[in-house]
Amino acid sequence: MLTISLQLAASDAAWGVLGAFVGGLLIAGALVWAVRLGIKVRRREPSPPRPSDQPTRPASGPVMESREVREPNEVPRAQDESERLTPHEVHASGTRRSGQQKRPRWNSGSSGSFGSGGSGAT
Repeated sequence: MLTISLQLAASDAAWGVLGAFVGGLLIAGALVWAVRLGIKVRRREPSPPRPSDQPTRPASGPVMESREVREPNEVPRAQDESERLTPHEVHASGTRRSGQQKRPRWNSGSSGSFGSGGSGAT
């Protein structure tokens, strides 16, 4: 009885090792197939642009950053409450260029980043 159970246990272990080996081969084969498929797809894609295809800097030099103060562009009100605005009557942008281009600065004693309004000293 003991030898039969040992033989069954050994055969079950052998089947387990064989199953793990076959599973590993299947996974390795799937990975090799995926890499080959990726290489084939990559070859069909257009090549990266050459340096001569890249955009060039304008003759006037690099484009500089521009800063301007913006203010909200209010939505116009309809003449009559029953009348509704059509899309061409509403402005395209939510902001417009401000007439006052001086940047607002923090005043001493005004609120700070947390809105306390104090100097921060206790």
